Amino acid sequence: MNLRLLRACVASLALALAACASSQAASTSAMEAPYLYVLGTAQDGGYPQAGCFKPHCMPGWEREELRHPVVSLGLIDPQARTKYLFEATPDFPRQFYLLEREAPAAKYAFGGVFLTHAHIGHYVGLVHFGHEVMGARDVPVYAMPRMRTFLSENGPWSQLVDYGNIALKPLEADAPVALGELSVTPLRVPHRDEYSETVGFVIKGPRKSALFIPDIDAWGKWDRGLAEVLKGVDYALVDATFFSMDELPGRDMSKVPHPLVQHTMALLQDQPAAERAKVWFIHMNHGNPLLWPDSPQSRTVLRNGFNIAREGLRLPL
Repeated sequence: MNLRLLRACVASLALALAACASSQAASTSAMEAPYLYVLGTAQDGGYPQAGCFKPHCMPGWEREELRHPVVSLGLIDPQARTKYLFEATPDFPRQFYLLEREAPAAKYAFGGVFLTHAHIGHYVGLVHFGHEVMGARDVPVYAMPRMRTFLSENGPWSQLVDYGNIALKPLEADAPVALGELSVTPLRVPHRDEYSETVGFVIKGPRKSALFIPDIDAWGKWDRGLAEVLKGVDYALVDATFFSMDELPGRDMSKVPHPLVQHTMALLQDQPAAERAKVWFIHMNHGNPLLWPDSPQSRTVLRNGFNIAREGLRLPL
């Protein structure tokens, strides 16, 4: 083999090795990117809901695989080897187990819980950190001022604080909490604030960001425009409690205000397809037909360019 050909072969081999190394680095980088992991999609009562023995609930009682836990997200950071939980729901034991399967404690430290507000589906799972169950020590619980006061001054939550099972960490509206390459920013939203404020979160990673608003009274009551906020994020997991007004027969739905999925879609119908595709509907009431992937309403949502969150969904950040 002449010298020129030998040099050409060596150069080609070097380029191939460099491309392979680059590909492996990109693959490793993608694998180590932080991500959101959906642990629950239902409204506070889950599906099926306690006391509901109507035809739409019975499949859930009879078949465990059809059940939907209460809305919750895991935030997993493979590079920092840390994991977080958004909401401590009545389904906490199962969801904490699923988070452990996804990010085992042998490799991932538990960085704490972020709470949106003091309605039962969003914080009562904190009791499992107590000495009757986990006997946890100083688990960070990030909460707004009224929420921290509520937890500190009312039992049984105050016992968690007094015993050092949880350590309350301050959140302030629009003030980011830095978590290494990640950040979490609470946004005040209008909701029934009997015991605490209500917030959503913007969760930012090194590449992408997500909006998480499981509860809000109405988009028109918010001091921000949903379409404008949507432009600044890559995903939006938003309140889908009710698809239409006929899902709570016998109850006054004005006492449980939420934006209907139909109204949210109408609000965003003129947005570009790429903007509508950012939306993932979540926090569905036990009678909401979006719980069933093959329902006409689910097909309508997808046909209009929106998405429906399902347990197990991973959204890279």
